[in-house]
This record gives sequence, C-alpha cells and structure tokens, in this order.
Amino acid sequence: MSTPAVQGTESKAFDIAWVREQFPSLQLQVNGRAAAFLDGPAGTQVPKQVIEAIQNYFLNANANTCGAFETSRRNDAMIAGAREAMADFFNCSPSEVVFGQNMTTITFALARAIGRELKAGDEIVVTTLDHDANVAPWRALEEKDVVIRQVDIREEDCTLDLEDLKRNITGKTKLVAVGYASNMAGTINPVAEITKMAHTAGALMFVDAVHYAPHGLIDVKALDCDFLACSPYKFFGPHMGTLYGKQEHLRRFKPYKVRPASDAIPDCWETGTQVQELIAGIGAAVDYIAGVGKHYDSNAKNRRAALQAAYRATVPYERTLLTKLLEGLQSIREVKVYGITDPKRFGERCATISLWIGEHHPTEIAKFLGDRGIFTWDGNFYAMNLSERLGVEPKGGVLRIGLVHYNTADEVERLLKALREFSAR
Repeated sequence: MSTPAVQGTESKAFDIAWVREQFPSLQLQVNGRAAAFLDGPAGTQVPKQVIEAIQNYFLNANANTCGAFETSRRNDAMIAGAREAMADFFNCSPSEVVFGQNMTTITFALARAIGRELKAGDEIVVTTLDHDANVAPWRALEEKDVVIRQVDIREEDCTLDLEDLKRNITGKTKLVAVGYASNMAGTINPVAEITKMAHTAGALMFVDAVHYAPHGLIDVKALDCDFLACSPYKFFGPHMGTLYGKQEHLRRFKPYKVRPASDAIPDCWETGTQVQELIAGIGAAVDYIAGVGKHYDSNAKNRRAALQAAYRATVPYERTLLTKLLEGLQSIREVKVYGITDPKRFGERCATISLWIGEHHPTEIAKFLGDRGIFTWDGNFYAMNLSERLGVEPKGGVLRIGLVHYNTADEVERLLKALREFSAR
C-alpha cells in the first residue's frame, strides 16, 4: 500500500536542527538529562509561534466577538484567519470548519444532532480499533434504540477486518464511524475505500483524524468523507477540537444551542463563547506546519502547497525513526510489539508503537524511563475496545512510544538503551 499521507518525496534533507529550534520546551532537563518527548500521541509540544499567538491575543485582541470597537474587530479577524488556516489544513471551505472544546465534545454534539433524525432499528457502525471518543458518542444513541454494530480487527497486525466491515454495513446503516489512525497501534485505515463503502450503502462517513493529523496530510475532498474531526494539540497546537463538515450536512442537521445564537453555519455549531485565545493558537499551529513546508520547499506558492511540502518532508523522516526503533526493539528480550512490524508495510502505519516487556506492568516501565528523562505513556489511552480485544486491559494496557518530526535518532537510541537496561535487570 502506498503512503496515504503524501505523494512523492524531495531530495532536500530534513532539517531537524531547525525544527527543534522552533520548540522552546525541548530544552527541558530532567535529573540532569535532556527530556525526550516521546509522548506525542497524548499531545505534542508547541512551537514558539503558537505561544506568541496566544500571548498576542491577550495583549491586543482580548474581547468577545462582533463588538463595535477595535479589540473585538481584531478578535473577529483572528477567528476568520484561523478558520481559513484550518480550511487549508482540511482542504475545504472556511464555512465547513467548526471550532469546539475538543474532539470528544464535538463528536457528542454531532451525534446528538444526527440522532434527532434516527429511528429505532437504524444502524451505526463503529470499530474495535477506535478511541472511545469515536465509539461512546454513537453508542449513546442506543437510548433511541439505534443499533450499534462493531467491526473487529485482525489481531496479528492490529488492522481493521475489512471483510467484517463489509458484513456490518447494511441497508439500515446510517453512519460509519472510523478512525484515520489508531492511537494505540498506529494503524492507518484505508479511509477513502471505507468512505466509498459507506456511501454505496447510503450512509454518512465520520472520520476521527486526531491521531493521524501530525503524521499525514488530510484532504477531505479526496476522501469525500462527510465529517472529520481532529484536535490541534496533537499537531503542535493548543487544547481544542476542530470539525470539518460538508456544508449540506452542517445545514441539514440541527445542533442543540441557545436561542440567541446564530443559525448560520458554522457558527450555529459553536456552542457558547469559544476559547478564543486558543483559536489564535490553532491558526499559528497550521502556519507552523506550513513553515516547515516552506523551509523544505521554497517554491510552495500558498499555504496548502506548503502544508503538502511539509508532509513530504516529515513522513519519510518519521519513517526513518520508526525503522530504527522497531529494529532496535527486536534485539531486546521479551518485547512484544502490537501492530504492523513489516517495514514493507510502514505506509499502513504511523510512528506510534505499543508494546509489552515480559510480564512487567507498563507503568513500571514508563516510570523507569521517565526517571531518565524519557517521556512515554502507559495505559489504554481511551482505546478501551482495542485494549480489551488484545487482552491487555486487565494488565494495565501497554507502553506507548509516540514519535513525531521533532524527535531525533539520538532520542530513539537513548530509549532503546534504557529499555535494554530495564530488560536486563
């Protein structure tokens, strides 16, 4: 399978030194050692321009929207600019971009709105591979006697069982909810193919792209999905959520909102006063990624082209780190890696690894690493269905290592050295 994230490569070497200069927090020391942030799937670090954008909001645009005075006008302009940035990120119209508290809250709100039109016996398809934020909001509609069908995985490589998916999409299916990439196993799903399957059955397609966003280019036009949600704090921005929705659907479904709120899209979907200072940071996060693209390819003509160039640089670089990590893990005794391990199939996964070492509790390993300045996560990461399906939930889940493009080969080697030390105890 070709890499879904990007087409083509550039000859220019990835400038990791320049990238790391953009992130002030990467200078952190722990017990006299440089911190290695291998915890990206739970939230990446932010570049200085995001920090500056949030600070600038408080200094120069701290007001509510639609006021007849300067700081309010600046705030309106900032929100419009951030919406345009996310539209370039998604490859859609600004009117199809919704800001919200986080992906989970956005999905619950969308599910409630769609649920208004569903009746008993209608079906929704979810998957075992997904974060619970793309399962629980749809399962909540069981209160209306909506039938929820759950697609299984292939346990040997933690990929979605597409034959099971086909069996579960029926004439009664109203919506298919799928993750773009697994936040535990790193699996990248064939979303465009699944969208065609959903649409052939007359169903809507909802994509959770939270984990995929820092690892690959998103193009909702190419995917033809109906809705797609992601969280900027996973792609170098602040803690908020964003939603893409086709205009026709944002108009069709009616969100729950207060009476004075606008009925125009996308405003009607943005319940209450937004965390406006963080919206400033969202726009800056997109511009940071575009800046990586311009640093890599000075011929990028606009922000969307720069975003495409950025992923042409970061995807191959992350894959070199992934290859180094998986090769190193093979030399450590009693390591079990969940998900795809064949280098020929790395286009089907992103640089997120979950593992077990012998019978050691994942928290024990994470603490051992953390004391040495290496930050990883342990647990189920809200991917509870997958954790249960793999049989690791009663044992504390897994240890998760998440690489993004500000990580280095030296950090991977530090991690491997520490894991060898842990395993040899």
